[in-house]
Amino acid sequence: MVGESLITVLAGGVGAARFLQGLVRVHPEEEIVIINNTADDIEFYGLHISPDIDIVMYTLAGIVDEERGWGIKQDTFQCQDTVARLGYEAWFRLGDQDLATHIFRTNELRKGLKLSQATEKLSKALGLRVKILPMTDDPVETRIRTDEGNIHFQEYMVKRRMTDNVQAVEFSGMEKAEAAPGVLESIMNAETTIVAPSNPIVSIGPILAVRGVRDALKKSKGKAVAVTPIIKGSAIKGPADRMMRSLGLEVSAFGVAQLYQDFLYGFVLDGLDRDQKPRVEDLGLQVAVTNTLMSNLEDKMRLAKVCLELTRQ
Repeated sequence: MVGESLITVLAGGVGAARFLQGLVRVHPEEEIVIINNTADDIEFYGLHISPDIDIVMYTLAGIVDEERGWGIKQDTFQCQDTVARLGYEAWFRLGDQDLATHIFRTNELRKGLKLSQATEKLSKALGLRVKILPMTDDPVETRIRTDEGNIHFQEYMVKRRMTDNVQAVEFSGMEKAEAAPGVLESIMNAETTIVAPSNPIVSIGPILAVRGVRDALKKSKGKAVAVTPIIKGSAIKGPADRMMRSLGLEVSAFGVAQLYQDFLYGFVLDGLDRDQKPRVEDLGLQVAVTNTLMSNLEDKMRLAKVCLELTRQ
């Protein structure tokens, strides 16, 4: 897969998955490597759940429930509903078909396989030709420090519905985490690296915090571009805007560009934020302005093309 046409994508969940739907239609899937955030991973009912990896896999396999934005379409929830009746918590919804993925992953891990190996098996089973890599095989957990205490990111976002004031974001276990096999190589060998429109704090932030990743981005001979996840001071989806505000960061596309400026070549702004173009250019970045909302497949393909064209400037 290594070659001049290799594209590496740093990806979170839903926004990244939608972007990738377009990218795989304008570039050969076999030449795309996706580095997924795994700091959102959580154990539930004794099963290892990898939400960001799963949403990317399900979306590219064409089986995602697009109306919900997660899980498998037309899935049922009989198992979890029964478990709930037995007294277990059920705030993290897991469909019956979705559970099969987690059972498989957990059993493979218990056999001694690494997360990257289990992910490769799942990807192949779903018929995917892209390569999906977890950022690390080591356990890392995003913890949100709130006024009520320190909680797992999934509890903050799903159970508590992002209502807490965010005092700090911590990546437990990051000090021991090593990049998964192929992660650093895919960045160094990429002609283009794309930072998908994902939460810069809890989706892209953990990937960049893995030892060696940021240095690889700086040293790579390829060009890195990012797509804004913020439009007119608001997140397209999720808590990115309120997190940035709570952490004292400027809640804008420019604020996101600042977080990545040390390794970026270019940045994609939404047309509604074209007034920020001079500020982003002052960071030393090439800037493309387009509609970054991905309402349909044509939008997703166009946005992917804009990213690729930006690297040719």
